[in-house]
Amino acid sequence: MCSATPWRLATPDPVARHALGDSNYSLYMLRCHDGSLYTGIAIDVAKRIAEHESGKRGAKYLRGRGPLRLVFQQSLGDRSTATRAEYKVKQLDRTQKEALVAGSVSLTDCLGEPASEDSQASGVAGG
Repeated sequence: MCSATPWRLATPDPVARHALGDSNYSLYMLRCHDGSLYTGIAIDVAKRIAEHESGKRGAKYLRGRGPLRLVFQQSLGDRSTATRAEYKVKQLDRTQKEALVAGSVSLTDCLGEPASEDSQASGVAGG
């Protein structure tokens, strides 16, 4: 018999923890120099913004649209929840997105359903 430790008992590395659902994704919105809004999700929003700004692994839409400014961020939990929220926010019209950025409506109101039990909006100033 093999004496290896069962997988479920082994301490997973950080990458494996993300696969197991220990990650905490955030939905974020960036305002571009031209005034447009970009919506995305990330575990580490600051790192993701740096990737966008450097051009490495950044979204094609954001190339040449800097400087970028974080105007909205909300923790949503797992990737599935964050991806669904991202899709729904991208479907909103500009007026609805601006209301979300301004804080006059919550993400829950915009989505028409609870985003998650542990979600917390961080009112990033500067709409």
